[in-house]
Amino acid sequence: MNGPKIAVLGFSIECNRFAPVAHDHDFHILQRGAAIVADARAQTPRALPEAKGFFAAMDALGPWTPVPILLAQAAPNGPVEQEFFDHMMGEWRQGLSAQKLDGVYLVLHGAGLATGDDDPDGALIALAREIVGQDVPIVATLDLHANITARMIAGLDAFIGYRTNPHLDMRERGEEAAHVLRRLLAGEKMHVARIRLPIVPPSTSQVTLNNHPDRPMGEMIDFGEQRMAAPPYAGRIVNLSVMGGFAHGDTADNGLTVVVTATEARAAHGLAVDVAEAGWARRHRFVANLTSVEDAVALAKSPPPRIFADVGDNPGGGGRGNTQYILRAFFQAGVENCLIGALYDPPLAAAAHAAGIGASITARFNSAEDNRFSEKWQAPATVVALSDGKFIGRRGIFAGQALDMGPTAAIRLGGITVVVISNRQQCADPQFFEHLGIDIAKADSVVVKSRGHFRGGFDEFFPAERIIDVGAPGLTSLDFESIPWTRLPRPVLPLDKEVSWTPPVFRA
Repeated sequence: MNGPKIAVLGFSIECNRFAPVAHDHDFHILQRGAAIVADARAQTPRALPEAKGFFAAMDALGPWTPVPILLAQAAPNGPVEQEFFDHMMGEWRQGLSAQKLDGVYLVLHGAGLATGDDDPDGALIALAREIVGQDVPIVATLDLHANITARMIAGLDAFIGYRTNPHLDMRERGEEAAHVLRRLLAGEKMHVARIRLPIVPPSTSQVTLNNHPDRPMGEMIDFGEQRMAAPPYAGRIVNLSVMGGFAHGDTADNGLTVVVTATEARAAHGLAVDVAEAGWARRHRFVANLTSVEDAVALAKSPPPRIFADVGDNPGGGGRGNTQYILRAFFQAGVENCLIGALYDPPLAAAAHAAGIGASITARFNSAEDNRFSEKWQAPATVVALSDGKFIGRRGIFAGQALDMGPTAAIRLGGITVVVISNRQQCADPQFFEHLGIDIAKADSVVVKSRGHFRGGFDEFFPAERIIDVGAPGLTSLDFESIPWTRLPRPVLPLDKEVSWTPPVFRA
């Protein structure tokens, strides 16, 4: 063990202001010490891939000594209970203070909330800076949906956000963080600029895939990458991040944000302004284009095969993953040869396991839920497949990741087969169906509890023109007019009509 001592720690959760409070048991990953290192170097890690990418690149670049502290990751949820977050802050403080460090790597999401703090990510960054001082470099990787605060930027030497949505570049961003940290350790100085636009983009408008019919955020990223490679920025820009933000966080810092890390402060500001202006020119395209449940029913009963995203109940944004609006409508309309996954309902999964494959049961949905969107409903069903819910992701954001959905069942209601899971997660990988022996290619329609990440997993079955975003109710509804905002900055697009913006002036 030699080389620079690098602390590795993280806090990764996307918090929906309107979802139930997240407690310690909601964090499916609480890795400490050597467990962080072992998982990051495992063939199929449980944690998100940026840690694996960071370790691989740091190992390849030369000797170093990891100082692993605490890595906390949870599926998107409501604000984190403040007492539990404060307990984690105590662990991070103790670990950062235990020995002299040469650098810090933070694995963050950037859209966290605590019940007593709207910027826990910023609090962790500030803690790290307070302890290690101004001369020790701190680098962070963040999700593209992060809500970026001034406190977050103030404590970082380099900011590295995902560039793709669906997030297919997480490992690459971890690798990039390692390369940037090595440059900082060698003595380079960097500057970070942040510009926020008065635009709160609906999540469906943040897709960056080249085959997406409307990709204003993707165009911003493309434009920025072209500019950073040309004069006057060539050789000066370390990283460009375009952060769409997470609207349902409902914070004063919500908004489409451009963050640039550069070796010169003026270059960082200049490119951030250029890209922000490109975003402002596209401001009227950041809207949600959704299909009604009624129209989705008609499409599901006619060729060709399609995939329907229940964006209003996306567990990837804090949705409970159990609303019945689409299932009931399809069932009552007699939709045939349809797959729906994955519904979060531990009691129903347990009932299916107790009955066994081939058994006829009364499927009682949401028997243990009290969320206003998680309505109770029941229908006759047959158990067709069972599993322990453990599998390795095959495509998209979960590729190569070890997943555990808990006791899992496939039940058939009329012409619809529903996958029921016990650990809440968005259905973004074909393995949610395939590990139960279900052939997706034979289905006439598929419904997924996901907003956009399924696009990276199910693209081999459904081209872009056969993907339908459905506007059903739920905790992640994109009907912004119906959401009781309390902190969102106003005026802001697309909620308000009279919105103006002027590029900020550079101040040395």
